[in-house]
Amino acid sequence: EVKVVESGGGLVHPGGSLRLSCEASGFSNSVLSMNWFRQAPGKERELVARIFPVSGTTNYADSVKGRFTISRGNGRNTAYLEMNNLKPEDTAMYSCNAGVFWGQGTQVTVSS
Repeated sequence: EVKVVESGGGLVHPGGSLRLSCEASGFSNSVLSMNWFRQAPGKERELVARIFPVSGTTNYADSVKGRFTISRGNGRNTAYLEMNNLKPEDTAMYSCNAGVFWGQGTQVTVSS
């Protein structure tokens, strides 16, 4: 069974940091890309960061460049999203996508 599971969300103060984890299991081979999306109530879903595991190439939304870092894990199809200098506008449900599969999402709330 293919499964994508995110973790690491929570409540942080502005300027704080969180590391999100995405573990994709059940794939016979490495996925082409792993992606982090986010969506806040009343807003469009946006692509935050993408990594191509084989090459290591990454892409970021302009709004998070310099603050967020996506990286790949070792043993499995795993992607991490290190989020630094968090802002209230980063508050959203963050979802991981691997191939055509999605995780359930993990909530990130940035508030004083």
